[in-house]
Amino acid sequence: MPILVMVTAAGACAPLLIKNSDNMASKKDLLRKFLKGIETGDAMAAAVVNEEKYIQHNPQTHEGSEGIATLFARLSKTSPRVTFVRVFEDGDFAFAHNEYDFASLRVAFEVFRFEDGQAVEHWDNIQPMQGPNPSGRTMLDGTSEITDLDKTEANRAFVRSFVDDILIHRRYDMLPDYLHEGVMQHNPQIADGVAALRSALEAKANGTFAILYEKTHRVLAEGNFVLCVSEGARNGVHSSFYDLFRVADGRIVEHWDTIEAIPPRSEWKNDNGKF
Repeated sequence: MPILVMVTAAGACAPLLIKNSDNMASKKDLLRKFLKGIETGDAMAAAVVNEEKYIQHNPQTHEGSEGIATLFARLSKTSPRVTFVRVFEDGDFAFAHNEYDFASLRVAFEVFRFEDGQAVEHWDNIQPMQGPNPSGRTMLDGTSEITDLDKTEANRAFVRSFVDDILIHRRYDMLPDYLHEGVMQHNPQIADGVAALRSALEAKANGTFAILYEKTHRVLAEGNFVLCVSEGARNGVHSSFYDLFRVADGRIVEHWDTIEAIPPRSEWKNDNGKF
């Protein structure tokens, strides 16, 4: 069973107040508490979600099919492990870069939208753990320190332009304008550096580009990190691309991603769509 089918099935919830120094939990804390409930079986973790408003965008997950508290209690008996590698906050959103162990390792991006201290909407993108890549990097290692909070909006706009110019419109002559020459790469198939990324983007399968970006749906940011949520195809299969970029000194210096096939509409278990 896919991890987020288990993680995000909507269910009965109750209001939750978690005290901290500001007398209210941050969105990052709420995200951590909710997802950690998979591992601990903590019934109160389920109360992070507002059942009446919750919108689920994982197409493989039913809404309201099982109470989250009951689900977490059951899952905790299987010895699952949830490891938070990077957690960010952007306005009404919190998003995380995680490792999951449900008999096999997987890498996930989790995105939640909050209202009044509760989660009301959820998106995710998950991929089996692979690698290390040709440069010896894993899908999760690398820098995690959040800096340059005053540059959040500038970095958001910069990365949005990169995705539009390079990934969608394939203006490869502009690569030096966006990427550090030795950009560190965590995609399991691509080595470090601009040349390796260009080669991967130019690769073709069955007469068309193997990696095809068509539309960007959301750009979230905190400081030097920017997450882009995009839609396209990989090897001809309709797919979602979640790309996390680290920006330093006006260039992208590090990149992580997950790519997930989107099931056909006939197989969706809710009507909300992937994006």
